[in-house]
Amino acid sequence: MHISPLVLKSLLALSLITLSACATVPYKYGEDIESVNTLMLKENEKQIVRGRPVGFVDGLGHYFFSIPSKLILWSWKVENHDISTDTESAISKYLVDNDLNNVKIRINQYSPGSEWQRLFKNRDMPGFFRFTVGFVSTTLYTILPGRVFGGDHYNPYTNSISLYSDSPGIALHEAAHAKDFVKKPRGFKGWYALMRILPFFSLYQEAVATGDAIGYTREESLPDREKEAYKILYPAYLTYVSGEGLRFVSIDLWISYIAQFTLAIPGHIVGRIKAAHVEDQSSKISYLYNQPATPDDYLGNWYMGTWELHYDSVF
Repeated sequence: MHISPLVLKSLLALSLITLSACATVPYKYGEDIESVNTLMLKENEKQIVRGRPVGFVDGLGHYFFSIPSKLILWSWKVENHDISTDTESAISKYLVDNDLNNVKIRINQYSPGSEWQRLFKNRDMPGFFRFTVGFVSTTLYTILPGRVFGGDHYNPYTNSISLYSDSPGIALHEAAHAKDFVKKPRGFKGWYALMRILPFFSLYQEAVATGDAIGYTREESLPDREKEAYKILYPAYLTYVSGEGLRFVSIDLWISYIAQFTLAIPGHIVGRIKAAHVEDQSSKISYLYNQPATPDDYLGNWYMGTWELHYDSVF
């Protein structure tokens, strides 16, 4: 099947327009979104677990298999299999703030036995979907371990997240996927997961997760993480756009990498423009906050400080 350049250009333009206003504002925290069917962690079970460092395996993933992803996203930390405490604390706080108490987080860990157990026990996902698509998904996790091949992702069939990149933005993005799925009704969860096979539907889910992650950093007043999220998540989103286009054509793997690298460039440009805007706004806030009050500042409300008076003009 051939896709015309006009369709691809239109899809790219639509994606950039979507991304330009991607942050979820006003941000809505998750509250009591887990249900009685949610697979609960066992007593004293850690929600966030780390895999034991294995130099050869981690090096193979970091220095070989992840090179295409690093080049496409312009980040050496992508799938580096060495996640910092900063990234761990970012996702940990997000889970607490959004009331996601039972999503399992695996940081550079390969644990097929535990994942199969979660698949069979996760009654929040209807059995039909768990034992069909979920079975395939968990099988791929088992025979193509992300510990080697990378691939940060959320698995809705086991309600678990696997992280291999030292990026708070990517970690928040995957946690946002979990939030998006957890709050869906049980009867719709399976269909919502299955609909990713439909053309371009995954772009909607990725936009939701990207917007939630960026909106969270903005709501929490974390400018450094917001800038990092723009720089990594915008080009990442464009790789999904290219992936949707490439699913209709048969090309060599190396050509698909070139296509993804090329289509990610507009995401890098827009992401860095948005990140620079965050820095500019932060500078304005710092400047205004530290300015001495003038007599005019006290008109109408004598006790108001510079921050409140200039708030609307800054944002």
